[in-house]
Parts: sequence; structure tokens; C-alpha cells
Amino acid sequence: MTAVDTAIDSGVRPSRTRHGARFSEWIALYSMSVLAALVLSAILVEATGGDWRPVVNALLDGSVRHPGRWGETLATAAPLLVVALGTVISSKAGLVNIGQEGQLFVGAAIGTYFGFLIGGPGPINVVLILIIGAAGGGLWAGVAAGLRYWRGVPEVLSTLLLVTVGGQAVAYGLRWEWLLLAPEGSRGNRNQVSEQLATGNRLPRPDLFGNEFPLTVFISVILAAIVAFVLSRTVWGFRLRMLGRNPRAAQRSGVSETRYGATALMLSGAFAGLAGAAMLTGGGFAFGNYQLVPGFSANIGWTGLLVALVAYEKPLAAIPVAVVFAGLRTGSNFVSGTGVESRITDVISGLLVLALLIPAAVMFLRDRRRARAAATERV
Repeated sequence: MTAVDTAIDSGVRPSRTRHGARFSEWIALYSMSVLAALVLSAILVEATGGDWRPVVNALLDGSVRHPGRWGETLATAAPLLVVALGTVISSKAGLVNIGQEGQLFVGAAIGTYFGFLIGGPGPINVVLILIIGAAGGGLWAGVAAGLRYWRGVPEVLSTLLLVTVGGQAVAYGLRWEWLLLAPEGSRGNRNQVSEQLATGNRLPRPDLFGNEFPLTVFISVILAAIVAFVLSRTVWGFRLRMLGRNPRAAQRSGVSETRYGATALMLSGAFAGLAGAAMLTGGGFAFGNYQLVPGFSANIGWTGLLVALVAYEKPLAAIPVAVVFAGLRTGSNFVSGTGVESRITDVISGLLVLALLIPAAVMFLRDRRRARAAATERV
């Protein structure tokens, strides 16, 4: 027997076999979980008095097949992706930011205020709104960062509570013309809306094959590539990941928990604020039609958090996940035409989230059981 044969028999082939078997387990678990989620969704649709086949067709028509719909789906996916990217950054540092909904709303409001206050040529004004919106979201998350690192308040609580505070603050701003409320002549019969952005102060909306979508679609994909590169290929990203995995080892290596943690949390809020400003300047009737209105955030912050969760904190994986969630959102507008409550899509989204999270939990439990069995055998 040659040395090569000995090396192969000593572990190379078994190693490849184990990796192949593990990959097959992942595929099988994901397939079974998604299939179970779809079956449960069909059962729920039938239980509500509908037929699952028209519902599926309505979802596809509303998200992709109907003229102009996939452009709307991409427009919805863009802010979801941007919020998810910020969530990935804070999660890599071991922080749980669940206040993206409020950070997005506050960022959009601050961008609106200063955008109208400063004015200026259209392109410059759009850039200012985006930058100021990101800064507003970052500062709002900075409140939670200050509470976390200088008062010991868990960020999971402070970020969640600040959603309510931010919503009330913006609602107050929409009551006064010197803050956010549009002049009476511009409001029409609407009570609490900001002025509408002028045509020249809006992000371009390219038209591709009859589908119109804002420039933020390309911006969000570029940001995903940048975040993926920074987290995996730079010293800063390495230190951030070290802090998230082992804070004690990171501090002993010279990584400041306060500096890196606060920066990560504020960056997470900045991405949410940027998403809000992009929704404002990108416009469309789905996001207030270039105006700040009550409920402007439209659960984009919460859904973006789910996108990051389902993508397992991987920036590039968040791209297709954001598109799927956006498709469920835009497709739900067509579901009501089938006689089924459009909210059923929220249930389907929840089931899909569970389906995509269960395999990781199952594999974790299986690996731990195998490790314990191996330790017992050695003893």
C-alpha cells in the first residue's frame, strides 16, 4: 500500500464522507421544514374557507407575474435588506437590537425635517436626506448604546422601548407646522402629513421591462457586498466578530467592548435610518408617496429584523431572503381578491421563518448529543 493510500484510508475519505453526509442532512431538514410550512399554510387557507391554489396564484401575480409587480417587489426588498444589514452588524458584536422600527421612523422624520429646512438642488438634497436620515437613526440607537455601556441597561429592552418613544415623538412633530406638519393648503383632507418631496428631490426610478423601482435597489445590493467584505476581510470586522463570540478574549486582545459595541449598535440604527430616508426619497404609494405619514415605517423594521434572522446573519444571504419577504408583502395585496383574508400571508411568513430556523436548532441538538456520546465513549 502506498503512502497516498494510507493517507486516504486514515481520514481523507471519511472526512469528505462526513462533510457530504452533513450537507445531505442540512438539505433534507430544510426540504422537510419548508414542505411542512407550505402544507400547514395550505391547511390554514382551506380552514378559512378558501382554496390554496388561487392564493398561490394571487401571490405570484402580485409579486412577480402581473405587469409592474416585480419592480414593486424589488422596491420593497431594498429597505428590508438595508435594515437587515444593520442588524447583522450589531448581531456580530453580540448585541440584540430590536428597535429598527423606531430607528427607521426617527431617521425618516429627521431626514424630512432637515431636507425641507436646507433645501438646495435636487441631487444634493436627496443625498442630504439620506445622510441625515442615517445619522438620525444612528443617534437614536446611540441612546440605547449609552444606556447599555454607561448604565448597564440591556439593549434588548432599551431598543424595544425606544420604538414607542420614537413613534410618539414623530407623531408630535406631525402636529406642528414648524416641525413636520405640512401647511394646511398642502394637506388637503389629510390631518397629519408632511410636505411632499418635490419631483427634483426624489431618487431616480429606472424603468426596466415595464417595471419601475427606485435606485435604492442597487444601493442596497452594493451595501450588502460592502458589509460582507468588511465583516469577513478587515481587521475591524474580525475584532467585531471576536467581541461577539468571546467578549473576554476580545478585551484581553485589546478590543474595547464599549467602543466597538457602541459603534456596532449605532451603525445598526444608522442602517435603519438610511432605510427610512430611502423609503421617503424612493417614494411610491407603498411608502407614503414621498411624504412622512403616521405608520410610515409600515413594519419594515420588524420584517428587516426577520430577514437578518432567517439569513443567519450573512449579508449576501439576506439579499434573496429580503426578496422572498418582499414578495409575500406585495403579493398579499392580490390575495384579498381570492376571498381569503390578506393577513394570511403574515401567517405564511411566520411559518416560513420557523421552517428556516428549525434545521439549525435540530442540527445543534444533534451535534451536542453526538459530542456527549463521543465523550462518554472516551471515558
